[in-house]
Amino acid sequence: MIVISKDKSKLDSNLIHSFITNSYWGRGRTIKEVEKTIESCLCFGVYKNETQIGFARVVTDYVVFAYVMDVFILPEYRGKGYSKKLMEQVTKDEELKVCKTLMLKTSDAHNLYKKCGFTELSTPEKVMEKIIK
Repeated sequence: MIVISKDKSKLDSNLIHSFITNSYWGRGRTIKEVEKTIESCLCFGVYKNETQIGFARVVTDYVVFAYVMDVFILPEYRGKGYSKKLMEQVTKDEELKVCKTLMLKTSDAHNLYKKCGFTELSTPEKVMEKIIK
């Protein structure tokens, strides 16, 4: 059994940093950068026997828009449905349910997110980005 908590005081920033800085999406992020993202976002920690095994964070204004980021379950705990439970908790969270749009980007977890109701953009021509290097 796992516990999913929004209590930031339980988060292991070193574990989160270690995972994210070695991921394709967060390579090279410093511990200070990780701590700043935790501080400024709605965060979800995943725990098994009180040990953190996963994480997700959401950038949001709590009214209109929410963007899901940095979702992971440690490799040794994958394949047990924990990521699906984490995403179900994120998408059904009381603080986020008023938001009109919930978005994310992924290169490799499309099937997981589709199970949680995410789809490809219905109007991709309306979405723009500016990459700042």
